[in-house]
Amino acid sequence: MEIVILAVVIAVVVFVALGGLIVGSRRKKQPPPPPPAAPDITAPPAEPHVGDEAETPREEPRRTIEEVDLPDGSAPVAVEEPPAEAPEIEIPEPTAGRLVRLRARLSRSQNALGQGLLTLLSREHLDEDTWEEIEDTLLTADVGVQPTQELVERLRERVKVLGTRTPVELRTLLREELLTLVGRDMDRVVKTEPEDRKPGIVMVVGVNGTGKTTTTGKLARVLVADGQSVVLGAADTFRAAAADQLQTWGERVGAHTVRGPEAGDPASVAFDAVKEGKETGANVVLIDTAGRLHTKTGLMDELGKVKRVVEKHAPVDEVLLVLDATTGQNGLVQARVFAEVVDITGIVLTKLDGTAKGGIVVAVQRELGVPVKLVGLGEGADDLAPFEPEAFVDALIGE
Repeated sequence: MEIVILAVVIAVVVFVALGGLIVGSRRKKQPPPPPPAAPDITAPPAEPHVGDEAETPREEPRRTIEEVDLPDGSAPVAVEEPPAEAPEIEIPEPTAGRLVRLRARLSRSQNALGQGLLTLLSREHLDEDTWEEIEDTLLTADVGVQPTQELVERLRERVKVLGTRTPVELRTLLREELLTLVGRDMDRVVKTEPEDRKPGIVMVVGVNGTGKTTTTGKLARVLVADGQSVVLGAADTFRAAAADQLQTWGERVGAHTVRGPEAGDPASVAFDAVKEGKETGANVVLIDTAGRLHTKTGLMDELGKVKRVVEKHAPVDEVLLVLDATTGQNGLVQARVFAEVVDITGIVLTKLDGTAKGGIVVAVQRELGVPVKLVGLGEGADDLAPFEPEAFVDALIGE
């Protein structure tokens, strides 16, 4: 019995001791700090709170309808964008003496003809073999068979009469004969100023790849340099970007370009260009036609149509055929076909520098019976020059 009582007493003591430890540990722990109070947000005075705690709006001064500016019903004012900056107008190089200034460039590629002839003529004995070499030199330079025979025959006669052949005498002799062959008396003026009306009308025709559109743009510069106002007609509606190219050339010198839709009617564009030229009082209308292959009969007929439509306004004053001087005798085939469709009045020889052979000037004039009026001597904007026989022959035979 005593043992039981002792066990109960021990259990009670242990329980009381454990309870005291638990209460003491609880007292040592600090309670967590209270949460911060929510900030007092004041609503804007003009806008009351929304919900159960809405406040009465504060009174503010208000305008009456009579005090409010109402729109007057007029159309809104459009804000104009600044105009695009106009391209700077260039001042083309004067045309007088242009070929003379470009003689050095021309002579670098043409000396083979002139110097070759001078070398052969300077031989002590001019036998048949030498004269055959002279003929070969002329034929290689694309002078043509008939003109070559005529020149050789005249040289034979004059050398016999001359007797002695000093270098100066030979150079003078050859210069005179080449001038006769080229034709110093042909009318090479580009007719752009008819006496009875304005504007003068010039059509530019040629095969693809001869530089026709570029030549038209350069010709505009030549005319502007001579003090004439120009309207360009972009009648080459079949070649992509041809009208853009021509318009760029025109903008450089202040010439307006009349153009139509791509693949549109070329005759219509040409007609409108001449009409605008008459209305604006321009001196010259230049019409750039499509570069047609001379083997395409239908396209060549269309070229004739362009000319007929333009002549409803006025006669065409010039039809300039652009030929690539590097094509040689093949250019004569092109020239014949174009001459059958439209009346060619003048030739423009492009790419006469480089690998071109100067004899093509003689050959094409003899073939068509019309003069070379302009020559292209490079890629520069002002490298189109009026053809001057004396300067050309001097370039052929060198200084």
